Amino acid sequence: MAEPDNKPDYEKDIEKANAAYEDWLRQQLLPGKAVEKDLVEKRNKMSKNAFSFLRATYWRWAETILHKCPGLKGAPEVLAIGDIHLENYGTWRDNDGRLIWGVNDFDEAAVMPYPLDLVRLATSARLAQRQAKDESVDVCATILKGYDEGLQAPCAFVMDEKHKWLRKLFVADEDRRKDFWDEVNKEQGSKPPDSYHLAIAAQMPEAGIVIKKCYPKQAGTGSLGRPRWVGVADWHGGQVVREAKALVCSGWNRAKKKQPKHLQVQEISQGRYRAPDLWYLADDKLVVRRLSPNNRKITVKDNFADLLEEQMLKAMGHELANIHLGTGDNRGAIQADLAKRKGTWLQDAVTAATDFVEGEFKNWPKSK
Repeated sequence: MAEPDNKPDYEKDIEKANAAYEDWLRQQLLPGKAVEKDLVEKRNKMSKNAFSFLRATYWRWAETILHKCPGLKGAPEVLAIGDIHLENYGTWRDNDGRLIWGVNDFDEAAVMPYPLDLVRLATSARLAQRQAKDESVDVCATILKGYDEGLQAPCAFVMDEKHKWLRKLFVADEDRRKDFWDEVNKEQGSKPPDSYHLAIAAQMPEAGIVIKKCYPKQAGTGSLGRPRWVGVADWHGGQVVREAKALVCSGWNRAKKKQPKHLQVQEISQGRYRAPDLWYLADDKLVVRRLSPNNRKITVKDNFADLLEEQMLKAMGHELANIHLGTGDNRGAIQADLAKRKGTWLQDAVTAATDFVEGEFKNWPKSK
């Protein structure tokens, strides 16, 4: 019998740490509820490149980052995103039907030192630059500039007047629209757990709409292994689509051995400087959202280069400030802390984090 590994989590090798996380996830989801084939896919994605590895391992980031970047300890705490990266932004429609751009995934939200979101976003950008073999943009300076502007003037990104450049990049064209509906229509229906069916039905645009089919969906990277179901119904001459995904305790709270009474996913999504998605609803077990050609997550498949442009990275930093200021009176504390930090603090932290992630990726067994 193998001896137990009594090392603290942050000192375990990546394979043992991942096995421990998967066991924890199975326990959180109750026996037999984790999607094992999706966990296999997640491990395969972890072997593709360091950028994908980072996306798949927020839990590992949470248990190691303050040991790799001790200078981040003691910074003012905010309700933060946690699992932020280049692909954690998307588009949706707000209560007035306007098209909005911003962060659209808060599964790992928790209270933590505010710089962690900045470091993780910049680390993901640096890893992406190395993959694209183009490090021409100073990602740290650019993200920090956008963050500073957001602290001074927080405001949602409404894609009609001031941010038409975002419309040009991300509003669905006819090809993307066709691809979305082709994907929905090709799926065969199956029976979801009752809790998912009820949650999807409750978020349809009208009570009593008959859901004509549901199907399981494999999507994302970090959330692979958690059940995810899509429901489709006909309504006033067209189809409407909703997705329900399992939620578990944030990887940050897991790493800190905290057991919050409630998840804070809905709270952070509704921050005062956001134009929230009317059809986004999270409780302590599920998050439900509307899916459509323009209610979607933006991925590197859209265009890796576009996500690494200076204007885009600046906007991403600004959106972090919108969120950090959205649920508390944090501006003064954050600005005072930033003023005390040396000029290269973010670059130094990102270099340490990037080196660590690339080292762990190198040690992760590659799929064949």
